[in-house]
Amino acid sequence: MLNTPGPTPTATSPAPSVHAVGVSNDEFRAAMSRLAAGVVLMTAHEPQSDPDGPSGEDIGMTATSFMSVSLDPPLVLVGLREGSRMDDLLDDQPLWAVSFLSEKQSSVASRFAMKNRISDRLLFVDVPYVRGAVSGAPLLEGALATLECRTEQRVTAGDHTLVIGRVLTSAQPGPEAGPLAYFRGRYRQLG
Repeated sequence: MLNTPGPTPTATSPAPSVHAVGVSNDEFRAAMSRLAAGVVLMTAHEPQSDPDGPSGEDIGMTATSFMSVSLDPPLVLVGLREGSRMDDLLDDQPLWAVSFLSEKQSSVASRFAMKNRISDRLLFVDVPYVRGAVSGAPLLEGALATLECRTEQRVTAGDHTLVIGRVLTSAQPGPEAGPLAYFRGRYRQLG
């Protein structure tokens, strides 16, 4: 067998991260970007930690790794980056909500997808919502559908936590509109 050397990485171009099976992070990311996904806003209410302090804070994050798991009982699954604020919160308290974003809510999706943000409180300013009766979490007005959930199971999967939630309430508050989709690194509209 002839052994020919491949290109040598230079100091200015680091070698791509390759896993034991040979797929690099960049190759995997490029492949997965070609799978269209629905976009949801996941929310939870962080309870008041100090009885004399503020009343708690609303937490929100944009997610594209959301899916239905079971009809009986009604279960859904969302993937959270391990150690994220939402992951840490749901490790302590089990109630959360999801708003399915419409094609008109891409600015909301972008706002809650920001990295290294200082305060979730500022993100909810000017975003119309109602508070869920069961979860206490924000449910977006104009969303295609909303769910309130209670965590049933948490599963560590690589650098993420898969949270399986039992659906406690379901509503379709928004107008008949198209869904917001995520494809090849951008928010898209169907049609």
